[in-house]
Amino acid sequence: FSDSFWFSAVEGEVYAMSSFFTALVFWAILKWEEEAHDKYSYRWLIFIAYLVGLSIGVHLLNLLAIPAIAYVYYYKKYETTNKGVIKTGIISILILAVVMYIIVPWVVKMSTLFELFFVNNIGLPFNSGTFVYFAALIALMIWGIRYSHRKKKVVLNTIVLGFIFILIGYSSFFMLIIRSNADVPIDENSPEEAISMLSYLNREQYGSWPLIHGAYYNAPLIEQNDGAPIYFKDKKIGKYTIVGHQVENVYDPKFTAIFPRLWSNREQRHIDKYKQYVTGKPIRVTKPDGSSEVLMKPTFADNVSFFFSYQVGHMYLRYFMWNFAGRQNDIESQGDPMNGNWISGIGFIDNYRLGNIKNLPDAYKNDATNKFYLLPLILGLIGVFFHFLRNSKDTWIVFLLFFMTGLAIVIYLNQFPNQPRERDYAFAGSFYAFAIWIGLGVLAITEYISKFIGDKKFIPVIVTGACLILVPGIMASQGWDDHDRSGKYAARDFAKNYLGSLEPNAVIYTVGDNDTFPLWYIQEVEGFRTDTRVVNYMLSGSEWYVLQLGKKAYESDPLPFGIDPEKYDKGQNQYIPYVPVEFRAVEGAIELKSIIDFIKSDDKRTKLPLRSGESINFFPSKNVKITVDSAACVDNGIVPRELAHLIVPEITWKIRQNTLYKNDLAFLDFMANNDWTRPIYFTNPVSVKQVFSDEYLHLEGMAYRFMPIKAKDYRDGLGGVLADESYDILMNKTQWGNLNDPKVTVDRQSIINISIATQSFIGVARVLAEKGETEKARKLVDRRFEVFPVDKVPVDYSSLSFVQIYYEAGAMKEGNDLIRLIIKRYSQEIDYFISFDGRWGQVFDQEVSQSFAILQQLSKMAAAFGQKNIVQEINNFATEKIKELKN
Repeated sequence: FSDSFWFSAVEGEVYAMSSFFTALVFWAILKWEEEAHDKYSYRWLIFIAYLVGLSIGVHLLNLLAIPAIAYVYYYKKYETTNKGVIKTGIISILILAVVMYIIVPWVVKMSTLFELFFVNNIGLPFNSGTFVYFAALIALMIWGIRYSHRKKKVVLNTIVLGFIFILIGYSSFFMLIIRSNADVPIDENSPEEAISMLSYLNREQYGSWPLIHGAYYNAPLIEQNDGAPIYFKDKKIGKYTIVGHQVENVYDPKFTAIFPRLWSNREQRHIDKYKQYVTGKPIRVTKPDGSSEVLMKPTFADNVSFFFSYQVGHMYLRYFMWNFAGRQNDIESQGDPMNGNWISGIGFIDNYRLGNIKNLPDAYKNDATNKFYLLPLILGLIGVFFHFLRNSKDTWIVFLLFFMTGLAIVIYLNQFPNQPRERDYAFAGSFYAFAIWIGLGVLAITEYISKFIGDKKFIPVIVTGACLILVPGIMASQGWDDHDRSGKYAARDFAKNYLGSLEPNAVIYTVGDNDTFPLWYIQEVEGFRTDTRVVNYMLSGSEWYVLQLGKKAYESDPLPFGIDPEKYDKGQNQYIPYVPVEFRAVEGAIELKSIIDFIKSDDKRTKLPLRSGESINFFPSKNVKITVDSAACVDNGIVPRELAHLIVPEITWKIRQNTLYKNDLAFLDFMANNDWTRPIYFTNPVSVKQVFSDEYLHLEGMAYRFMPIKAKDYRDGLGGVLADESYDILMNKTQWGNLNDPKVTVDRQSIINISIATQSFIGVARVLAEKGETEKARKLVDRRFEVFPVDKVPVDYSSLSFVQIYYEAGAMKEGNDLIRLIIKRYSQEIDYFISFDGRWGQVFDQEVSQSFAILQQLSKMAAAFGQKNIVQEINNFATEKIKELKN
């Protein structure tokens, strides 16, 4: 019932299975220890090798149990010496390195080398090199078994068998290649052969980070060199061609260090967070233009401070305490005292760390507020000391499992600040190890009590029962509500809300994982709306995804592209700069299809030469148009027949960015060649705002529908609103996963999804009110608070819009009641903020100002609608709080 372990068990992720394998291999080595001197005891080691191989196909966490396994073997087989302990540690790390850095990547890497040689050098068909390689590998393993058996080399035979069984388990990865070659609709990274499989295994799309030595975040870039070649399977010529190279950045050596922790310059917010830890040492550097500047190089002390404070403290110990002390809430934390901290439930401890915890506003409390009163931690620490005094060798083994699956991961991941989500799931193995000590803590208490009152039979029963109630019992009772998923169908229902209202044969563009995977799920598993095509805008920056979009999926036809598929291949059209070119005899905006044809052309005049001697495509105009076929729009369901009179003859817009990336190109290519045949929707218009006009995007229920009609109620960044259609959808055709059921938990991701749905309710209700349909607007707001009640979804800044709509609809009582709820929230927040001083004072000064600004807006709104009593309530409240601040 520890938080992270339980969370992994109820989420569709790899970590539950990974934890299972970790537990299983640890159990297996203990079974071997029991039979270590038996004739067939080595079968347990072979079994462990097989499990390790299988686990690689799930997650690499299992490998971190290898050092603990090595010490179990050493303590059982050899007499303990200091030298032996050190040697075992070194050997265990070598075994871990061999599996992780040689067997895992190089089994596939060697197949790619064979494949390249046999295909590119000898001219044999694709996959011939892979076949020869695996045939040779199998033959080598057979020879190893026969040789070791014939020579009676037991250890060598065990090593060879262990290697074979690792590969047997590891061969589960062939499922990915088999699946990819089956050309399934969802085939991320498309690992069809050894070359693409290696890229997939190396997680190249996620980039790399420094570990032992590297550059600080502000290190000047000296040059960029070509790294490893990037190969593409060119079916036309029957070879793998080099389409580019990975980039290797070379930084100023004065700004590099060992054990670099302050390294990420990927986002400005990473840099801003790093600067909070940097005292720095000024160093003058020469810029590329010959001028110089002074940069503050982080000191090694700054580096270590960030490691212990953020990476160890915030990104590990905080999670550890979540599991064995208690948790404040499930709101993502970046280090403030209001969100995501560990708590114990013991007032003076929590108050010392986080301020007066009792004053925490209700909006920041939720089902994930769990208080364990430090009891699991105390019982575990008792177990640690008891274990150490009873058997230091066994303690060392469990500690290795604890360390390798905890702090060692912290060191390896080298996480940058402002992580997009909490990462506690990565350390579930470490929490599993600590749970072993919790179990031993029960034995320790039993033995301690027995020393005082004698060895009575009832003592173990009483102690075990008491510990069950006080530790897992409290953990289960506190954590049940936030880990219980029964009755909750939010992900499925939100996905159906997006797809359910689409026109037949529609295409819907999504942005990130959380608004894509649920849609894929209901198509793939439940067969819902398989006539539509879900397109992840970000993924379409990858060549494999663009190629998949050009194929039929379920009942959805391929997306029509004008640019040839090979020009979307890896290394092709990665970025396309804007270079203005004058089009003779053409004034104003350029037809989008002409621009796509310009980019598609092989004519040298459409290329931009580079210093390297190569050339790339460019786009010649930012002013773009698409000529509209109004008849096709109506016939194909793009525009409802009753709105046909509003269709414009052409849509025009301006591309806002100076570079088109591959996903931008694929989108514009599709828009140019769709020829008004398929309806197009977006889950979020912001996703294409830089390359397209949201003036022609209209909110319809949860999705934004593209129509060649200018929105009358256009709001920059949000498009327009089809109010009547959306009202019908939101009132009658949507389900919300039972989130209004008191028994169903509303977790953090649900809150985020609700905020998106809330914007739909606000947008539609606002337009209805402006049209004079105030009764419908009021009913829609009532519906929103019915499906997302305030006792489960706290009021926030967006609730001000609902107050405005209530007032406009003449529902003064409802508006005033909602204002009072908002006042209550911000009253609690102000009380909480002003209770702080010291390091949080300046931060919360801004929060207090924002709260007063919200109250001021409410006062003006109420005054505008003649609600004098509520205005007086707000002003009295504000005056009282200002007095408290002055005092």
